[in-house]
Parts: sequence; structure tokens; C-alpha cells
Amino acid sequence: MAKNLYQKVWDEHTVGTLQDGRNQLFIGTHLIHEVTSPQAFGMLRDLNLKVKYPKRTFATVDHIVPTDNQQRPFADPLADAMITELRKNAEEFDITYFDLASGMQGIVHVVGPEQGITQPGTTIACGDSHTATHGAFGAIAFGIGTTQVRDVLATQTIAMEGLKVRRINVDGELSPGVYAKDVALHIIRLLGANGGIGYAYEYGGSIFDGFTMEERMTVCNMSIEGGARCGYVNPDATTFEFLRNRPYSPKDNDWDAAVERWQSYASDADAQYDDIVNINAADIEPTVTWGISPDQGVAISESIPDPAQAKNEVERASIEEALEYMKLPAGAAIKGTHVDVAFIGSCTNGRLSDFREVAKYLKGHKVAEGVKALAVPGSQITAVICKKEGLDKVFIDAGFEWREAGCSMCLAMNPDKLQGDQLCASSSNRNFKGRQGSPTGRTVLMSPLMVAAAAIKGEIADAREVFAVN
Repeated sequence: MAKNLYQKVWDEHTVGTLQDGRNQLFIGTHLIHEVTSPQAFGMLRDLNLKVKYPKRTFATVDHIVPTDNQQRPFADPLADAMITELRKNAEEFDITYFDLASGMQGIVHVVGPEQGITQPGTTIACGDSHTATHGAFGAIAFGIGTTQVRDVLATQTIAMEGLKVRRINVDGELSPGVYAKDVALHIIRLLGANGGIGYAYEYGGSIFDGFTMEERMTVCNMSIEGGARCGYVNPDATTFEFLRNRPYSPKDNDWDAAVERWQSYASDADAQYDDIVNINAADIEPTVTWGISPDQGVAISESIPDPAQAKNEVERASIEEALEYMKLPAGAAIKGTHVDVAFIGSCTNGRLSDFREVAKYLKGHKVAEGVKALAVPGSQITAVICKKEGLDKVFIDAGFEWREAGCSMCLAMNPDKLQGDQLCASSSNRNFKGRQGSPTGRTVLMSPLMVAAAAIKGEIADAREVFAVN
């Protein structure tokens, strides 16, 4: 019987069915970081348990590490203690740990792919909601809570209900200045922040066929923002070429066999789906959010919604709440909104290709007076390559602060935070209330080049106009 990739991987990794109907799912790869793992290891010790398959678990630090000065001890004693705890746990339970001294540290969803740990046809779990990133490689990857982190450490399995599968086709050609981030925001706007509940998203069509692996990762990363449990792209030649010669990729005689196996996981041509959505790439413009949920977005040419035009009372109340928090006028153009902070980084858009693309246009421009601009590589390896190529100098010359690897201003677990009601043009993934550290701070999501345009103009701007993109 024809199957899609989700069904193939799920069936292969199901080791049993529990009395409540859930599957007991084997987890091929477990990624951990310093925030959600300490309590899980504590529970293991309380139960006198060991890590079942330590070679399937990989650790790094990302959420709480400062990006301006990473010398130990950190100024924040709690952050420093969490780093110490992760090292202790990794050593005690024989877990591979990419620490700050390794040269391989970085955001967990950047480190996994660049090390070749992330591979097609497997299941991947991590105590982080944006684990869906790894689905770009044809894996079924999802975020889990601390109790489930404990379960995976102890048994290499978790209990889960199966998902429906929605195929999202994006076909045609993207206009110049439209990027993978715009595709992600467009999909979420179209289907809603809760539209994917109960679903795995399979992304396809000519756009995804032509996307690089880093572009695929950007869209899969934000699947969770659309309510989906995971998102994936079928593995193909682009996937295999990315993985070739990575440290943890199969080597020599094992490579050809691995590629043949990986290819077998791709959805069958006549696979069935619970839902299919077709999107015309030409309809996607540079997209930015205006509210407090990732589905509250508009094209840069559009205006902020007016609650008076809402379809129903629920939508009206939602728009009013968002506009009150964001301090934006109903019906006004989003373009021209004042910006205080600009942030390029995160597991969504802190990869090498992001910095290369922005640097290509940024040269010769200057950050507007009064704007604080940060550029934060997603990993130490990304940072090294950026410096070798002189990309860091382009950002610094333009007025950006070039930082060390980490999650940085994506979330409020390190010193990079908004102050007061500052508005941040951000390449990250969430614009929730208080997400970037201030209970009144405001976040507008957009592509890295759009962030750069906002930094240069001091206001939300159309990067196509600022940088003459054509």
C-alpha cells in the first residue's frame, strides 16, 4: 500500500501500542540542551536509572549562553550553574557534548544538521518546540516536555498519538526579495496558528524542490507556529549532498547504502493525504507580522487590519488585543512603523546562507541612528565561516553588533533582551507578548533581509526598495 513519509517513519519506529491507544515510539536521535534537561536527569537519578542509549543523545548549550562575552563564569550565576550541570550530566551518562570550548557549539537545531546527526527516515526529539526544523531532512522531528525528555533518556521511547498528514504544495516562482521566511509566514497566515493542530505538514511543490536545505529548515522550523506537531520535506539529492562528508554522516562504503535507504522513505507518488493545500508562489510577498501571534501577518504592501472589518466578534477581539499591545493604529500601513532594535539570528534564520544573503546587500549601508542591531550566528562553525568570508566585517561596518553563537534575542533566557516597549524587527520565530524579554516589548517577524532594511531605515521597510532587489 502506498504511504507518505510520515506513515513510513512512524510505522518503522512504533514498538508497541499502549492500553490508551497511543503508540510507543522509538526515538532514533535525542537532542538536549541546558534548559529542559537538568530536571530530567534529576528524575533519572531519583529512579536509579541510566541513559538507555547514550550514543543516540547529543547535547549542546544555546538558550542561556550570553552572546557578548562567553567567558566563564557567566555574569548570571543561574546560567553558569546550568552549564555546569549539563557538563556533569554528559560526563556521568557518557553523552556527546558540544560545549563552548569544542568549536562546535551552537543552537541545537543548527548543530544537529551541520554535524550530520540529523538524517532522513529517523525520529528526532528534543526538549524544544522548534525541533520540527530537522524535518527538512525527511525526519519526523518534534519538541517534547521535560518529563518526556526523561522518558527518552531512560527508554529511548515516548508515548504519542498518530497524526493526520497535510500536504502543502507551493508551486511557481518566488519574486525577487521573497524568501523562505516569507513562505513560512504566508502559510501560517493562510492556515492559522491553530490550523495544523493534529497534523504533520509535508511541504512540497516546485518551490521546496528547488529550496536549499537551509531554506527548507526555515519553513520546517516554523511548522509549530502553525499548530502542526511536525513538518518535513521528502529527502532528495539536495538532502544527500548536504549530508555528504558531515562528521556523523555515513562514510565510505556505507554511504551508498545509506542514500538508497534514505530515498526509500520519500512519500510514494500515489500516497494519500488527509488534506492538500496548494499555494501559488507568485502570491507571496515579503511578509511581516503586526500582532502577537505568528499568523497575524501582512504583506509589506498591505495595511494593519482594522477590527471594524473583522468577520466576527472573536476575530475583532483578537485584533483589538494585538493592536493595543503592539501600539499600532488600525488600518495604517505597516511600512514606516518605527523600529528600535533589529535582530538577525535564531534557529530560524541564523545560518550561513542568511548572513551571506544579507551581506550581499548590506555593504555600503549604515544602521539608522538610535537603532540597536544584532547579528548572531547560529553556531560556532557558522561564525568561523562568516569571519573567513569577511561577512562579519560587512555587518560591523554597517553598524551591527557581531555576536557569539547562541539563541540570543529570540527569547528571554539570556542577557539579550528588549527594554520597555521597544519594537524589534526580528528574524526569529515568535512574536508572543514578552517573548524577547520585556513584558511590554514588541516583536515583528520578517526575513533577515527585511530586518536589515528595517535597521537601515529605522522603520519597517520594503527590502526590495531599500536594497534595489530585482
